[in-house]
Amino acid sequence: MPVELTDRQKNDLHKAMLDYLHSAGYHKTFEQFKEEAEQLGYEPDPNSKTSDLLVKKWTSVIRLQKKIVDLESRLAQALQDTANIAANPASLNQRSNPDWLPTVTPPKLALTGHRANVNAVAFHPLYSVLVSASDDSTMKVWDWDTGELERTIQGHTRRVSDCEYDSKGKFLVSGSHDLFIKLWDVDNEYKNVATFRGHDHSISTVRFLPGDDRIVSASRDHSVRIWEVATTHCIKVLRPHGDWIRAAIPSTDGRFVVTSCMDHTAQVIELSNGNRRAEFRGHDNVVENAVFAPKNAVPSISELAGLKTGVMPSTAPEDLSVAFVATASRDQKIKLWDARTGQCLHTLVGHDGWVHGLVFHPNGRYLLSAADDGSIRIWEIATGRCIRKVETGERFVSSLAWGRQTVGGAASASEGANGQADAPRRVNVIACGCWDYTVKIWKP
Repeated sequence: MPVELTDRQKNDLHKAMLDYLHSAGYHKTFEQFKEEAEQLGYEPDPNSKTSDLLVKKWTSVIRLQKKIVDLESRLAQALQDTANIAANPASLNQRSNPDWLPTVTPPKLALTGHRANVNAVAFHPLYSVLVSASDDSTMKVWDWDTGELERTIQGHTRRVSDCEYDSKGKFLVSGSHDLFIKLWDVDNEYKNVATFRGHDHSISTVRFLPGDDRIVSASRDHSVRIWEVATTHCIKVLRPHGDWIRAAIPSTDGRFVVTSCMDHTAQVIELSNGNRRAEFRGHDNVVENAVFAPKNAVPSISELAGLKTGVMPSTAPEDLSVAFVATASRDQKIKLWDARTGQCLHTLVGHDGWVHGLVFHPNGRYLLSAADDGSIRIWEIATGRCIRKVETGERFVSSLAWGRQTVGGAASASEGANGQADAPRRVNVIACGCWDYTVKIWKP
């Protein structure tokens, strides 16, 4: 049924059309339409309410169409998640479900308290504790289960760029743009017990090496440094790049680090001798992050590599933890690499902003990424498809972490009627740091 416009609406529409024809340079059509629309007295006026009205309405329609498509996609994903739960009631116990993935619903918690951008988040390995590092020169310790702020850690004088707990959760290490690395005693109310000095420029990342007796750091001074925790001495300086090193992340066996750099490359470096094992070239912009793929991700990556290249990388069983690397870049892409040959196996395309955060799912079948398009994307590794887009509610997302806490396994008040202790189970939780000064939490 045709829509009838009132005389006033018709008059406004005709004037808007005339304004568009005149501004677009269609002067013959403008004069002819003036006559046919009985608007002979019309003269374009940039201050009139019909000025640029058609263009404004058109762009509004485009924006609304994009929003409708996005909402329809999120609704479809939510309906699918609901159907999966209904079909599999056992999956309701998501806290111990090893295959749990965050849904498209908003985060369960938004932790507020920082006064500037949040740059990094790290989970305690044993307790429901999360620490966040910020541009406000502080770190904050949170209970991620309740959302309560437990304490604020002060000691750095400039931006805190990174932080991490050791494997036992006894110490916390942090790196800052004040050029210092600091060690904090968790059991002694996070007292600063050591300061490591030696970098000549801003520190990008700090990580404990396996065994917790050494720390590896990356800096804008173009170096990767190895520190001895007991003495705070720098025992090795590596210079694999000639530009700002954005990250240096160790392998699970501590033999290698993978670096990412402003020079658009990433490298795998052997720590014992500083030799370069592989170099990854292919990104068109700064490589913000790089991580080794865990052993249980190797089958999925091998399947993807076989489908993509027809070549299955040959890797000794003892080297599976350093067989593949994932990189994230400002070119909005994620790449998967063979860490022995430097060959790019696959490129994951979907983000619309700089990609910062990368974390592999504990089951090895998925890769999660966070970017400056405000989203966390979940990639099915074996196919290379983005299977889910989770909106964070903030445009700029700086970091991403997966909680790896294991609970249960000891006799306690949670024992069942038969007096047996609950079996150990992994508690699933995801956190991201954002430029709206918050930490966002997703959990079952």
